[in-house]
Amino acid sequence: MSADPVLIVIDVQQGFRDPIWGANGNNAALGNIESLVEHWRSKKLPIVVVKHNSKHPDSPLFSGSPGNNLEPFLEGSRDAVIQKSVNSAFYGTPDLHLWLAKRNYRNVVICGITTNKCCETTARMAGNLGYQASFVIDATDAFDLKHSDGSVTSAADVMRVTAANLDREFATVLTTAQALQQF
Repeated sequence: MSADPVLIVIDVQQGFRDPIWGANGNNAALGNIESLVEHWRSKKLPIVVVKHNSKHPDSPLFSGSPGNNLEPFLEGSRDAVIQKSVNSAFYGTPDLHLWLAKRNYRNVVICGITTNKCCETTARMAGNLGYQASFVIDATDAFDLKHSDGSVTSAADVMRVTAANLDREFATVLTTAQALQQF
């Protein structure tokens, strides 16, 4: 088994800059993700980029639309790009679980957008599949959630709940500073 931590960067696409999503909870997310990517590249550690290709033509993440493009800092070296249209990186092409298994990777570090959807789902699956998962909470971003009754859960609260849901059950929740020091 390789001890190398694989950085999994989920859905860091320009379409998440669209105001359609509403207020976000972490303005430092992109900078923190970029710091992780630069750190992994400097150490020549494996990086997997995950890209969401929405099936909905009106989505900013629809395949072929400008919003489907990755953020520019992800255009550098990377080991794999997973294309998906659902909320788990483990249900994409190529198959992430198979890609990791063929290389004997068991340690994954998750960051990206959105905290409570694709990132959390991927972390839960990683934990269930037996990976040693780390979730870099301040290198994720979420958006305010509007409920059917009209109430709103702030993006910051969404992120706190995700951290509580995951920590010690599915993943170890870390900050960017902790991840940069640990890995």
